Amino acid sequence: MTYKKAENYTEKTTDALIKNYQDILNQIEVESNRDGLLKTPERASKALQFLTQGYGLKGEDILYSAMFQEDYSEMVIVKDIELYSLCEHHLLPFFGKAHVAYIPNGYIVGLSKIPRVIEVFARRLQVQERLTDQILHCIQKTLNPLGVAVVIEAQHLCMMMRGVQKQNSVTTTSAFTGEFRKEETRSEFLNLISTKLH
Repeated sequence: MTYKKAENYTEKTTDALIKNYQDILNQIEVESNRDGLLKTPERASKALQFLTQGYGLKGEDILYSAMFQEDYSEMVIVKDIELYSLCEHHLLPFFGKAHVAYIPNGYIVGLSKIPRVIEVFARRLQVQERLTDQILHCIQKTLNPLGVAVVIEAQHLCMMMRGVQKQNSVTTTSAFTGEFRKEETRSEFLNLISTKLH
């Protein structure tokens, strides 16, 4: 299986979104003919397509593209992975960090592929809880490791800019399979992601 990173904008989708964004600007009575806004519908159209391009990608393909047989069976952690997504309830961003670990069971994966898997699922309209589970299940299904752990810490602009307007709140979600369901292994993982080792 092959995986190639690309930004794709279809002319049909771009044109339709441009019209929709022009309508939105007109509905909120913005002077959409001034210089700063003339190309805003086109820019917004391409931005939305970029931020939702995960729908056209499969996390499994990314992992399969860099799986290697290896007799290593200790915890592998990739932590502090930057994360940006769109809340499906208000179409406002949420952002933060993801921490992912797995215990190999005959196969390891190229380390850069784990952040790419996160991007696949983050670049969809999301809720943080589902995002956490999708990352976990993709890695578990593809690598079949002895266990997977995923923790996401994020700030949500739908809580910060509108609604309750609490600027310093952080939402944490977690999911575990296999060996990480054991308290000792889970505690080791949680300790390692909270410790600065460099």
